[in-house]
Amino acid sequence: MAGQNPNLAALSAAGVSVWLDDLSRERLKSGNLQELIDTKSVVGVTTNPSIFQKAFAEGDAYDGQIAELAERGADVDATVRTVTTDDVRTACDVLAPQWEASDGVDGRVSIEVDPRLADETDKTIAQAVELWKIVDRPNLFIKIPATKAGLPAITAALAEGISVNVTLIFSVERHRLVMDAYLAGLEKAREAGHDLSKIHSVASFFVSRVDTEIDKRLEKIGSAEALALRGKAGVANARLAYAAYQEVFEGGDRFEALKGDGARVQRPLWASTGVKNPEYADTLYVTELVAANTVNTMPEKTIDAVADHGVVKGDTVSGTAAAAQEVFDKLAAVGIDLPDVFVVLEQEGVDKFVESWTELLEETQKQLGSAGK
Repeated sequence: MAGQNPNLAALSAAGVSVWLDDLSRERLKSGNLQELIDTKSVVGVTTNPSIFQKAFAEGDAYDGQIAELAERGADVDATVRTVTTDDVRTACDVLAPQWEASDGVDGRVSIEVDPRLADETDKTIAQAVELWKIVDRPNLFIKIPATKAGLPAITAALAEGISVNVTLIFSVERHRLVMDAYLAGLEKAREAGHDLSKIHSVASFFVSRVDTEIDKRLEKIGSAEALALRGKAGVANARLAYAAYQEVFEGGDRFEALKGDGARVQRPLWASTGVKNPEYADTLYVTELVAANTVNTMPEKTIDAVADHGVVKGDTVSGTAAAAQEVFDKLAAVGIDLPDVFVVLEQEGVDKFVESWTELLEETQKQLGSAGK
């Protein structure tokens, strides 16, 4: 039996939990997920609307179940909910040993609330509770976007004892509000008598998309100073987020007051770590973001790249905040409107997921139609 890949094992040893940013029934049935756990240090799975849309579109793994649901007269929303929650529940069971071994920190599978609710707090809360009940596994994460309407929903879900993966975070400023929402949720959960040690959360910070958007703007500016900054913003942004995390969770008063009741830190999670620009090293958003108490959720292609040639040199984040801030000062100096970048990225992020979800519903509607004939 092959052991763990040494590069990924080194990454795990440095405090980075390796999660797979993908899920499909094919992966579950073929034993591929189990193989990644056994050989590539994978200890978690994240999903999103785009991932499910792709899984449904490829192959025929879902046809039988969709035909059965069509016969029962299930509508399209119910069908998608049943099929996706079944996959997530199965993945939770596959990862149960990692959940046990890590005292609940890893072995997690994330499912996202309907992206069309990104601006509706109450509906997001209701769906978070519903998904939590349907999947019915303690190692589940409900993904809620860090939109303005998402923040109070995050607090409310945590207050119910639901573990949350906060997604679509692009700016450090928003990350601070997410940490506030987490602490507020823990405070309410404590008041309600929940066991805080059972409530977990990660803050998913998107990395490559920041470079994609800022690089485009730097190329438009076109000066030597501007061009020299390409590919630097994503990593710098994540490093500043980690410094903010340390400030809040390593000695911050509000967290200290909850720690005695078993509260856990909200770990930073590096998402969108597949490199979009072929000029950059394909392991850039992994090897440059190594720090204790973090998660890196990667597409399989990125996991394979790290396994093949990733150089893990231990912590590459702690103590880098000043240098990272310098990158942002330079970006502002050459004329990059950073607040605008983050507004655009959040809107695009929500739109992309809504688009994928709509495609998923349309595709499923077609399959229900043909199955029902």
